[in-house]
Amino acid sequence: MDLVNKIAIVTGGTGGLGVAVVERLLAAGATVVTPYAQETAFHALHERFPAVIGMRVDLTDEAATKAAYDTVAAMHGGIDIVINAAGGFAGGQPVHQTPWSLWQTQLDINLKTAVISCAAAIPHMIERSGGAIVNVSSRTATQTGANLAAYAAAKRVVLQLTEALAAELLPHNITVNAVLPSVIDTPANRAAMPNANHERWVKPEEIAAVIHFLVGPTARIISGAAIPVYGKA
Repeated sequence: MDLVNKIAIVTGGTGGLGVAVVERLLAAGATVVTPYAQETAFHALHERFPAVIGMRVDLTDEAATKAAYDTVAAMHGGIDIVINAAGGFAGGQPVHQTPWSLWQTQLDINLKTAVISCAAAIPHMIERSGGAIVNVSSRTATQTGANLAAYAAAKRVVLQLTEALAAELLPHNITVNAVLPSVIDTPANRAAMPNANHERWVKPEEIAAVIHFLVGPTARIISGAAIPVYGKA
């Protein structure tokens, strides 16, 4: 219960990794707020974890996200933790066959959401004289391969965002780190890759434990790090 009295925002909280992060932070005593786009997805999350608080907002909308985060801060006295787990994957085509629209989509859902989320939360974290941000990047940000350029590029910039924010926010006692998963062992990924060796995949709960550590009191000396969390995948 090392996050008692902490206010945490988890973007992507209805997704495969996000659900595990929500569960972990709630168990640690945090008040957890999850932005969502789909009512049915949040309803399913709320049924599992009645303590989670939802707010319907488009995280690519700068004004709407700022208003939502301002409301969270006003209602709960501030914002201490932000986990940017919102995102999505698209790949399978070489660069010369990939339309710019797909690049733009990957940038929007993986990078833009993180930038806007951070920008909306940071003023409130500064007011609290400290906090922690964890951005979810990807193994492909540093170890990309063929037919993954758009996704890898978006996730690579998430690492640059993390490093820049870590430097900017050091005087404010706000840590900023990133985790780099590979294929996560979720039902959706198992359905998409039924013949893969699922035993080598990392479980969402294992990554959530690392994220919990990074936002907890024992990781205050870590900032600007990119943590591999892909195990044997």
